[in-house]
Amino acid sequence: MIELFTAATPNGWKVSIALEELELPYTVRPINLGAGEQREPWFLAINPNGRIPAIIDHDDDDFPVFESGAILLYLAERTGRLLPRDPRGRSRVVQWLMFQMGGIGPMMGQANVFFRYAPERIPFAIERYQREGRRLFEVLERRLAAHEYLAGEYSIADIANWSWVRTHPWSGIEVEGLPNLQRWLDAIAARPAVQRGLAVPAPMAITNTEDFVKEARKLLV
Repeated sequence: MIELFTAATPNGWKVSIALEELELPYTVRPINLGAGEQREPWFLAINPNGRIPAIIDHDDDDFPVFESGAILLYLAERTGRLLPRDPRGRSRVVQWLMFQMGGIGPMMGQANVFFRYAPERIPFAIERYQREGRRLFEVLERRLAAHEYLAGEYSIADIANWSWVRTHPWSGIEVEGLPNLQRWLDAIAARPAVQRGLAVPAPMAITNTEDFVKEARKLLV
């Protein structure tokens, strides 16, 4: 049994979606980021970096895995699904997974910080990260013009990138003029396992955006 430690964020959704797609049995331990649970000693013993998501594989001598990309690789290799076994096919998936880990995630994350959470607006920073986010979206657009999915067949690379790209309105990054990216976003959103994964853990009820932003700023300290 897999135990998933997570919260309703793009990195968290990557793993819950993968678990649903792979049909692996798992339990969920929601982590209260606002209360700082991710910095408590018991959690740091699982993930020394104090970030979600993380898993413990109780079927493999309570083996812990942290970093969302590493978890996706672990689960795909454990099941033999969502990751080709031939070297070239595997490499294509890993390349696009690293594209998300090193590009899409960090750039959209910084766009979120300066566009939504920073106590003062810094136009240069906002423009810089939104522009780079859009450039990366255009890279995906060109790839998806010739391929239904990023690495050929649907894979953990799609799960990783989609979980971030779908949040583009929060980052202030437009997808207009990118029809292949929009087609890909819609196709993955329609998958039942993806819909189930997005509900893990229960989505945050944001009734007041200003209050939500104030709470989110505390995580940046």
